[in-house]
Amino acid sequence: MKKEVWFGLTIMALVVLSAFVLLPAPSEMTNGHLGLLMLALVVVAIMLGFPTAFTLMGMGMIFAWIAYKTQNPDLAVQQTLDLMVQRAFSVMSNDVLISIPLFVFMGYLIERANLIEKLFKSMHLAMARVPGSLAVATIVTCAIFATATGIVGAVVTLMGLLALPAMLRAGYSVQLSAGAITAGGCLGILIPPSVMLIVYGATAGVSVVKLYAGAFFPGIMLATLYVLYVIIIAKIKPSMAPPMSAEDRIVPLPAFAQVVSKNISNNVLPGLIGALKGKRNAAVPMRDLLNHLAIALLPVLAVAAIMGTIYFKVTAPLPVESVEGVVAMGGELADSADTEEEAASVSGLSEPEADGLQTPPGSTEVAKADASAVAEPAKTEAPASVMAPVTAPAAATAAAETAAAEGLPAPLSFWIGLVSCAVALALFYAYFSFARLEIFKMLLGSFFPLAIMILAVLGTIVFGLATPTEAAAMGSLGGLLLAAAYRRLNYVVLRESVYLTAKTSAMVCWLFVGSSIFSAAFALLGGQEIINTWVLGMDLTPVQFMILAQVVIFLLGWPLEWTEIIVIFMPIFIPLLPHFGIDPFFFGLLVALNLQTAFLSPPVAMAAFYLKGVSPPHVTLNQIFAGMLPFMAIQVFAIVLLYMFPAIGLWLPEVLYK
Repeated sequence: MKKEVWFGLTIMALVVLSAFVLLPAPSEMTNGHLGLLMLALVVVAIMLGFPTAFTLMGMGMIFAWIAYKTQNPDLAVQQTLDLMVQRAFSVMSNDVLISIPLFVFMGYLIERANLIEKLFKSMHLAMARVPGSLAVATIVTCAIFATATGIVGAVVTLMGLLALPAMLRAGYSVQLSAGAITAGGCLGILIPPSVMLIVYGATAGVSVVKLYAGAFFPGIMLATLYVLYVIIIAKIKPSMAPPMSAEDRIVPLPAFAQVVSKNISNNVLPGLIGALKGKRNAAVPMRDLLNHLAIALLPVLAVAAIMGTIYFKVTAPLPVESVEGVVAMGGELADSADTEEEAASVSGLSEPEADGLQTPPGSTEVAKADASAVAEPAKTEAPASVMAPVTAPAAATAAAETAAAEGLPAPLSFWIGLVSCAVALALFYAYFSFARLEIFKMLLGSFFPLAIMILAVLGTIVFGLATPTEAAAMGSLGGLLLAAAYRRLNYVVLRESVYLTAKTSAMVCWLFVGSSIFSAAFALLGGQEIINTWVLGMDLTPVQFMILAQVVIFLLGWPLEWTEIIVIFMPIFIPLLPHFGIDPFFFGLLVALNLQTAFLSPPVAMAAFYLKGVSPPHVTLNQIFAGMLPFMAIQVFAIVLLYMFPAIGLWLPEVLYK
């Protein structure tokens, strides 16, 4: 038997033995202990190869029937069937899950648009001077393509066919090559738009929009750490990642570029402008010059459009508060104060009602004299005191309208950003040769369409312009347009994409139904209560509980995939979070970063098996596993960074949704 099979059987035997050793004797066993036994049996059954969804469903039905039978044997079957129907209906009515088939459909369409070969070649040439350029280009290509598709198996397989032979021919070590492909291909399950985040959000009751915003920077951080590791290895051990030769860095130039670079200038802008106004462009078509000049000016136009939009945004006039319908205090009374009595009432003085109050005898003249003395000043002073509050708001409103019409001055940060962009553009065009123009054209045809589509989908979600479902629908439309633009949209591609989407969506749907039934049976038996009592009895601090949870998830990633970890074990961890004061959103970010190990950890590291299926015969599975181990260590380091500096994941959601 192979070592991997022995390793898997040993883990399964340890799970079963641990369950029977830790559980009490059969005479003392309660329903809660049966729940723990069910959990152990489910893990063993999944590792033996039984379908996850139907294993969860079957175990859940059997143990739910046992739980109901202990209470009312006559209604046990009916209650079990009712539980199954109710849980299935609750899953089907979850609106968040609608986005899963749309994102999957987008991924399959992009996969069949044959963009990955062009993307890898252009990224390779663009990073030719970077140490370990082939491995760096592989990680970046995998990250971009995996983000667009979200299908780990497809990305690892295609990059295994495309990048692995190229790296082996260039003298790269098998371990580094395999690690770069498998680690880069798994980034798609973390960087949005990710199906894993949708599944976690639906399981934990956390907003998928906030999860997308929170996972954006951790995903970029993890990809950056991968790239830094490859660069450091290439600098320390050049034998593992030899630099590209000068011949491999040569980019063939078209005929017009050869003429212009030879006769005028090798720099793009001076060369094209000089060819336009001079007589030395007789052999160069004017149309080619104008087309390439427009392409060369695209960075300037893009920066101008972005900075112009920001300028109009930060200098937009403040909205004027409407005062229509607001009457100044005392204004109407002043207009109607025509009599002495009304004027006196305006000034706050009026004679009391006569009911029940009589003038004392002998004081009539005194009262009249007092009334006339009081009424005269009131009649003369009332207009001035009443009209002042009427004119002041009008003057203030006019001043506010004048200030608003002028707009606001641009802040200093805008001008600093503008100068920085100008300096960056100057440096860019100073070294913008015709060879780099050809690489830029290749990126325009491969990198930028994917990047624009991904940013459009993420932007509409993160900025609240669309729900995840609506953005997924727009992403599917974008996938159709990309496939059509690259002339890959035909009946066969569309049929395969729809079939694979339906197959994947059905798998996810049944997985949710099975996990919902399993969670209900686990709660009915009291297994959740036993775990809660056990964990709370340990008297852990929030930090200790967080470390324990992440260690358990990390170890579970060895025998299980991320889908099983989320749908089986997240319903166990999530009820414990309020006791320790842990936000389920931040916990979900740590889990999402941690679950990268599910595809990179033996013996069930699916990425390794995908790569082994397309690798040359001399590349062994042990070499692939050895290449993945350093990247697993990087994942652990990234989890520590995210926990030590939570702002990496929390800053963007706080800015957008505060």
